[in-house]
Amino acid sequence: MVWLRRTTHYLFIVVVAVNSTLLTINAGDYIFYSDWAWTSFVVLSISQSTMLVVGAIYYMLFTGVPGTATYYATIMTIYTWVAKGAWFALGYPYDFVVTPVWIPSAMLLDLTYWATRRNKHAAIIIGGTLVGLSLPIFNMINLLLVRDPLEMAFKYPRPTLPPYMTPIEPQVGKFYNSPVALGSGAGAVLSVPIAALGAKLNTWTYRWMA
Repeated sequence: MVWLRRTTHYLFIVVVAVNSTLLTINAGDYIFYSDWAWTSFVVLSISQSTMLVVGAIYYMLFTGVPGTATYYATIMTIYTWVAKGAWFALGYPYDFVVTPVWIPSAMLLDLTYWATRRNKHAAIIIGGTLVGLSLPIFNMINLLLVRDPLEMAFKYPRPTLPPYMTPIEPQVGKFYNSPVALGSGAGAVLSVPIAALGAKLNTWTYRWMA
């Protein structure tokens, strides 16, 4: 039964990593933030931080080795870079989909697990909070390095884009006036229970395969 248990674990890891890639492209539409860059930054930050933490902590607790969360984030990054090739094949520029910066946040999760001497609860609470806080910051830097997102959105419109999602100018002064602060705050709160879910999935899988 050991082989079946391990196969189940690795299958879950692959499924979550693939879903992370799809989430990046679908939630981010064009170039991760593109035409809805500023208005949906908070939502995208939450989706990316929670998707990262649930798979990363599952993988890390499964192996019990600090560093595997970073390895998991690297898998997500590679998958997304490969998926970018599909857009490129359709005639879009290769930066049409910007790969989110997952790896530094995953490194903070690994460091937490290592510094607390493999304490699972510290990894959930402290590590989950650090992932939620840091990911919007890293990805805002990532976004600022991209050439004008609105220009890209208008120049390369997505064929299946519905009318209500046409590119719009940033609406400054509303609740998303500080998207990094809102994304970090919401991400820090939500990443902790999602990290706990990832840890619990690890336990459930063992019980199911026992």
